[in-house]
Amino acid sequence: MKLFATTAIAMVMGTAAFAQTVGVSWSNFQEERWKTDEAAIVSALEEAGAEYISADAQSSSSKQLSDVESLVAQGADVLIILAQDTQAIIPAVQAAANEGIPVIAYDRLIEDPRAFYLTFDNIEVGRMQARAVLEAQPTGNYVMIKGSPTDPNADFLRGGQQEVLQDAIDAGDITIVDEAYTDGWLPANAQRNMEQILTANDNNVDAVVASNDGTAGGAVAALAAQGLDGIPVSGQDGDHAALNRVAKGTQTVSVWKDARDLGQEAGEIAVALAGGTAMSDIEGAQEWTSPGGTTMTAKFLEPVPVTADNLSVVVDAGWIEKDALCQGVTDGPAPCN
Repeated sequence: MKLFATTAIAMVMGTAAFAQTVGVSWSNFQEERWKTDEAAIVSALEEAGAEYISADAQSSSSKQLSDVESLVAQGADVLIILAQDTQAIIPAVQAAANEGIPVIAYDRLIEDPRAFYLTFDNIEVGRMQARAVLEAQPTGNYVMIKGSPTDPNADFLRGGQQEVLQDAIDAGDITIVDEAYTDGWLPANAQRNMEQILTANDNNVDAVVASNDGTAGGAVAALAAQGLDGIPVSGQDGDHAALNRVAKGTQTVSVWKDARDLGQEAGEIAVALAGGTAMSDIEGAQEWTSPGGTTMTAKFLEPVPVTADNLSVVVDAGWIEKDALCQGVTDGPAPCN
């Protein structure tokens, strides 16, 4: 009995000693949503008895490389990487592979077959954005405020948007008068781009397809300064400020990608990969060919477009409190009426 007890204690201690460490490299923490993702990842890891370590690259691709090095040196058994630059990060994937450390490309593509790509269907997000804006404004001059040029998601979104808008363009119903990438997805850069486009077009703009809520916020600020707030503007991420704009009528849609689901999935997949599960054996994984022709293993979650017609969905899901959603809204859509 005594021997059994000692062995059992040793086994428990051994298990604790070999608890998995999951290293997360964030490209930046300026966007509200990453804090939500982080909380979901941490929750999933705590449930699995795994340890969480992280680093914030502060929008620097060179810092992200050294961050990943540091996470590996700290004993990370698996890495979750939100890439600042899809190409610049590849040496970090190589270094991890050399150490036998699995990598999850989190929400942004890293075009390397050794990375498991986990994201929402971003082409469909682009379609949802364009559909909502086109429904609200089926004619006129359109502006496309794109994401960061170093993030492949920017072009996935833009491709989905174009699919939906193409017929209206061909029919002469709408004209894309200008478009611009937004360096670093920064709202200030989006605002500056929008201001320049408004100036160049004498404010003759009828709709803005902005690729996320941060860029939408920048675009709305530029529009408001010219008395144009209220024209259709798209976004994504379900940022609280954006959902409040939807309630107020200054943003048409925020395509909601429940970051809690993505973070939970990332945590669970990280633990599975660290435990030796093959990428192809992850539940819901599929073989997917990237735009660059790389065959990868990926998992895609489904997004939900949130407009004035279904705002209650985010309150019912506990994503945002009604008071925050309806702040400053006097006669808005449900649940703010």
